[in-house]
Amino acid sequence: MTWALILFLIGLIGFILNRKNVILMLVSIEIMLLSITLIILLNSISFDDNTGQLFALFIIALAGAESAIGLSILVVFYKLTGAISLTNNVNSAGSNTLDNENN
Repeated sequence: MTWALILFLIGLIGFILNRKNVILMLVSIEIMLLSITLIILLNSISFDDNTGQLFALFIIALAGAESAIGLSILVVFYKLTGAISLTNNVNSAGSNTLDNENN
């Protein structure tokens, strides 16, 4: 149980500290979801209940879908802006990179 809580705290700290890097944010969310899954599985085993195992399968499927959607949004964002960073992409003229592509 303590390993799952440590994993959750690592994911939470990683999400809070890496606000500019989208990939690290997605990895941090995955770590948090998997630690919650581990807690549910451990409780399911200790209470001898199969419902927790079904919830764990649902959470794993949800985490996979979240990763696929997040990475596809990231690919589209990279194609539009040319960068993955979430900071404001400003070129030397001072205007936004999206504005320059439209002109």
